[in-house]
Amino acid sequence: MVRKYVYGTPFHTEAVIRNIKGENGSPNYGTICLENGFSFTYTLKEKDVVYGLGESNRGINKRGGCYISYCTDNPNHTESVKSLYAAHNFIVIAGETAFGLFVDYPSKLIFDIGFTRMDTLTITCEEADLELYVIDGDSPYDIVRQFRKIIGRSYIPPKFAFGFGQSRWGYQTKEDFRQVAEGYRKNHIPLDMIYMDIDYMQNYKDFTFHEENFRDFSQFVQEMKDQKVRLIPIIDAGVKIEDGYTVYEEGVKNRYFCQREDGSDFVAAVWPGYTHFPDVLNPEARKWFGDQYQVLMDQGIEGFWNDMNEPAIFYTPEGIEKVSQKMKTFLDDPETNSPWDVKDALEALSGSQEDYRAFYHQVEGQRILHDKIHNLFGYHMTRAAGEAFERIAPDRRFLMFSRSSYIGMHRYGGIWTGDNKSWWSHILLNLKMMPSLNMCGFLYVGADLGGFGADATRDLVLRWLALGVFTPLMRNHSAIHTRDQECFRFENVEDFRHVVGVRYRLLPYLYSEYMKAALSDDLYFKPLAFVYSKDAHCAYVEDQLMLGNEIMIAPVYTQNAQGRYVYLPEEMKFVKFLPDGSLYEEILPAGHHYVEIGLNEVPIFIRQGKWIPVTDGAEYVEAINSSSWKAVGYAGGEYVLYEDDGISKDYENPKHWKRLNN
Repeated sequence: MVRKYVYGTPFHTEAVIRNIKGENGSPNYGTICLENGFSFTYTLKEKDVVYGLGESNRGINKRGGCYISYCTDNPNHTESVKSLYAAHNFIVIAGETAFGLFVDYPSKLIFDIGFTRMDTLTITCEEADLELYVIDGDSPYDIVRQFRKIIGRSYIPPKFAFGFGQSRWGYQTKEDFRQVAEGYRKNHIPLDMIYMDIDYMQNYKDFTFHEENFRDFSQFVQEMKDQKVRLIPIIDAGVKIEDGYTVYEEGVKNRYFCQREDGSDFVAAVWPGYTHFPDVLNPEARKWFGDQYQVLMDQGIEGFWNDMNEPAIFYTPEGIEKVSQKMKTFLDDPETNSPWDVKDALEALSGSQEDYRAFYHQVEGQRILHDKIHNLFGYHMTRAAGEAFERIAPDRRFLMFSRSSYIGMHRYGGIWTGDNKSWWSHILLNLKMMPSLNMCGFLYVGADLGGFGADATRDLVLRWLALGVFTPLMRNHSAIHTRDQECFRFENVEDFRHVVGVRYRLLPYLYSEYMKAALSDDLYFKPLAFVYSKDAHCAYVEDQLMLGNEIMIAPVYTQNAQGRYVYLPEEMKFVKFLPDGSLYEEILPAGHHYVEIGLNEVPIFIRQGKWIPVTDGAEYVEAINSSSWKAVGYAGGEYVLYEDDGISKDYENPKHWKRLNN
């Protein structure tokens, strides 16, 4: 059962689409205090587990940490970081009593989950203007399913988006992209997409392409498609201030940009230099910005990724002026004044809270300070694109994912988890985020495989790819000035061919399980405890996940390891995809096991009595022959396969469901 409690005058975020009448009184759990803002306090029992928060740091169980929901451009995801790129305010408390909480509040919200006091959960924000949803259920899994029902169906991408994609900040010319495509095709490593980071644009201007490097852009897009490779360009939040730039001039003319208190357009610097932010919370401006995507769609583009949409701010004119004044003061009398004031001012330039309190949105005739609805910007930028796709090509799916998000955006696109590092610890962080994101409606998710920042090693990329085999978004992405980490850059390229190839051998199954989860408001990834609720040990397993209804995954995430320990809640069949194309299969009893897993092997564990279809694979999604499959797992029973054309939207058509028997 879902109950809603309304406090103050909340902003309608549209995260919840089901009409739920607000109730009087207080929730059955915890204590509400409305002095000095809002606070919810609940005493945690010793064995209570807290799930949720979507894209956030630390573990599947969120106990012991402090988390701040405030979308933040911070690429250094160490354990102490409290805010990441997204704000997903849904948690489930599981123990003797189980209940869920969704705090629909679009500004800064603090979750102290046993951080200040180990036995105390507190949720606080500065203003008591919010909607609190309290969900009772038979189990944590049941609570999550109820929540998923009230927030709407998850985004469904085209089938090609389940293929492997290569990306790098630093591809600047047609020849750069051709070399990447050639490297994959020549080495027979499967590939469906190459992503275009900011350098494809003319002077970093949205909805443009470099006039010299990408002349005849539509022909180049088709050239790549002829090789069965789709180009996926980036779109940033900031619109460059430049006379003659149509997007800028239209936005200024029609008052479509966020404005300062005096009515002037707010100015902030990101990659293009000084920019304006489109007021995507204003329906008229949102439609206008969404319509801009057609410029690239008309060139043959079938997918996009939205970035820098927290929105990221490098600096503002006001911030630069403050730094200048600090520097002048120091230089006037360096013996008396401290240089640390200058240092502090420089560090405060990026993502300044003061800047977020300096501009406004126009929403339903009201001017609303950005800071009050900060977490909604990325959501509505992606919504702008999703709504435009519906207008422009209503019967066709387009790839769309975003960096910043809020619950509700899951209906318009997926997300990638931002600018991670080439750290082994980030493989594990990637794994732990997956079920939490699914709980909040985000199914099409993944991380930058191999890590975005820092130099990757061969073994790290292979191990991370072995996890990426199972994430719906499978993208290798790296930063400029780091080591090249395309799969064909390393020795013994056949190992990469095999590991990526396993994705394509499993893709009919993975796509089928994704569609089942999306169409029934279910989870693609689950914590073990959601499936094995009577096994107390499962609540403490943080490095294994259930995928779909048939398999468990347990990737290796430590360097130089020859294998790993796993916990099996029941008998399972241990299967390894070996580099020669064969399978290793062994039935293991319930309990703890050490299993050997080579760098060029991909492991799965198939649940007792279950089996999955495995194909011969292919070098791109369209070439997969899903009708030619081998049953892997236990003999007997049936598997229900979902298969459609991957483009159209007749999702409920009965012809898409096939019953397979082995």
